[in-house]
Amino acid sequence: MPTYVVLYRFTGEGRKNVKESVKRAEEVRKQNEARGFKVLGHYWTQGRYDLVAVVDAPSEEAMVAGLFNVAEAGNVSSETLRAFTAEEMRRILAQA
Repeated sequence: MPTYVVLYRFTGEGRKNVKESVKRAEEVRKQNEARGFKVLGHYWTQGRYDLVAVVDAPSEEAMVAGLFNVAEAGNVSSETLRAFTAEEMRRILAQA
């Protein structure tokens, strides 16, 4: 399964409802796990980003659909990074 690091920033709406962010994250986690995702970690952070999630997705298409579900709620904007393990990088570099 591909792994992704997702960097989230609260929108104005998300900041207004920040006290609900843990509850919202738990709900989204349950929905995504029901869709075959494996949530490796979900962290509230200081600095440029407000939250960081690390997830294994069943496919690239499933990841995009999951991001659309989160975006539709309007509480966060996100930047998604595809993450590669050392073994995946060995295979990639062997082709370079």
